[in-house]
Order: sequence, then C-alpha cells, then structure tokens
Amino acid sequence: MNLVTSLAVVIGGLGALATWLFLGPLAGLHLQIWAAFIAWASYFATGGTPADLPKSLIANLWGVGWATTALISVGIFGHLGVPVIALIVGVTVCLMILGGQLPLLGAVPALVFGYAPTAAFGLLTSAAGTDIHLGTGPATTIAASMIVGAAFAYASGRLVGMLAK
Repeated sequence: MNLVTSLAVVIGGLGALATWLFLGPLAGLHLQIWAAFIAWASYFATGGTPADLPKSLIANLWGVGWATTALISVGIFGHLGVPVIALIVGVTVCLMILGGQLPLLGAVPALVFGYAPTAAFGLLTSAAGTDIHLGTGPATTIAASMIVGAAFAYASGRLVGMLAK
C-alpha cells in the first residue's frame, strides 16, 4: 500500500476510534478531540518518527505552559485594557519561541500548536488560567488531550510504517 493510502486508512480508523473514546467512554473527562488532533498533526509536522514524539509533545506542553501564563496574567492585568492584553500575548509568545533555541524545544511550530488551543479553550470557556480541573482548566484539559493525541499519533505512525512496506 502506498504511503498516502496507508496514512488515510490508519489515521481515518484511529481518528474514528479516538473520537469515539473522547465522546463515549472518556466523555466524563471532558478531553478535547480537536486538541488531540492538533498534537497528532504536530507529531507528523516534526517528522513523524518515534524519535520525534518527545520533541513534538514537549514543545506542545511548553506552549500550553506559556498560554496558561498568558491567561493568568490577563486575569490579573486584563482590566487595564486591550493594549495590556496584547502586550501579555506578545511577551509570552516571544518567551515561548525563545525557548525554541533549546534542542528539546526546537520544533517552533509545535510550540504554537500547544499555545493556540490552550488560549482558545481559556477564551472560549472564560476559564481562568488558574483553573486546574480536568475538563474546565485550560492547561490540564489541553495538556491531557494533547498527550492522548500524541499517543494516537505515535501508534498511527507505527501502523502506517507497517502498511506502507
């Protein structure tokens, strides 16, 4: 089977399984399937080999941490207005990307893949960055979802490798 067909079959099948798990048996955890798919794509964007799994996931989680810092800071200083909120986002994104100079965080797009869904979840749910409850807290919910997504990415990479031979 060629690579694209293998990818389609494996990711389609595992994507269906992941969606069923998130919306069925694991629904009580309130994990976010869209965040899992972002981590899944991040794995392949960083190379899609077993060695790329920690590089992708650690970078994702670094982004989650900086977005959480931004959400907490906006909760404290957001009353000062849009210019301050914009400054908070600018500073946290700058610091996050500066981390990309470290070899373990060198997958800069993967950093953003962690930051963006965390910030989005916090803004869409009005959840403070200090909320650490799974299902409502941006950091815990997105980090857990991305960890599961990375596991599915790894599994799909292995299965695609077997089918594409």
